[in-house]
Amino acid sequence: MSLLALDDVSVRLAGTQLLRGVSLRLDAGELLGLIGPNGAGKSTLVKAIVQLLPYRGRVRLGGEDLARLPARERAQSLAYLSQEDQLQWPIGVYDLVALGRHPYRGSWWRGAGAPSPTDNQAIEAALRATDAWELRGRRVTELSGGERARVRLARALVVEAPLLLADEPVAALDPLHQLEVLERMRDHCAGGGVAIVVMHDLTLASRFCDRLLLLDEGRVVASGPPAEVLTEAALGDVYGIRAVVGEHQGQGYILPWSRADGQ
Repeated sequence: MSLLALDDVSVRLAGTQLLRGVSLRLDAGELLGLIGPNGAGKSTLVKAIVQLLPYRGRVRLGGEDLARLPARERAQSLAYLSQEDQLQWPIGVYDLVALGRHPYRGSWWRGAGAPSPTDNQAIEAALRATDAWELRGRRVTELSGGERARVRLARALVVEAPLLLADEPVAALDPLHQLEVLERMRDHCAGGGVAIVVMHDLTLASRFCDRLLLLDEGRVVASGPPAEVLTEAALGDVYGIRAVVGEHQGQGYILPWSRADGQ
């Protein structure tokens, strides 16, 4: 049985069809990259999976319908790193990451006191995994965009959920931390979880993802291993580009080079 299963998931909001009949299966250990041009439906699909948007169809995790799970159980089952960075209040870095442990604490809807020793171990592990341990004593409003991105990823990792979803987690990061963030997502999958990551960098998607799901105008255009999805035809038809395609150390890379129409 697949760890994550989507059956004919569609989203329609304000009379506009944003997502059209998406189905997929992910087994434990798989990292799926969601790719496609702006407005293709990538973020919409992620928000539907995490139950933040109404949808038709079915989303199951470990055979359980996510829409039917109690709030605490669902919060323990998935972790979501949104695209929006809205850290406006001066909360401490350690305390922000600790919020990810609330599904495991005595009171779900109200504060439950200081983190337990188990919580503290998980918080330290998440901060170290994202190279953010040295930031633990600072306030999030004092951090750079890249530092905030790493801390927000730590808050997602600390949930220790089997399903991890991240919407453009490397967009604000320098090249080194881009690699480190994606390596942490691979580690999550190596531990038996599954991860879905929205990406625009096709080389990083090809390098780190086991499979890619290419969306355009809310529809699945292609799904499969990176080499089968990132074809010359797909790059031209969906992205409107020509690209330099190569291989390094047995893995492909994609360098967007020109418009497909030659202009």
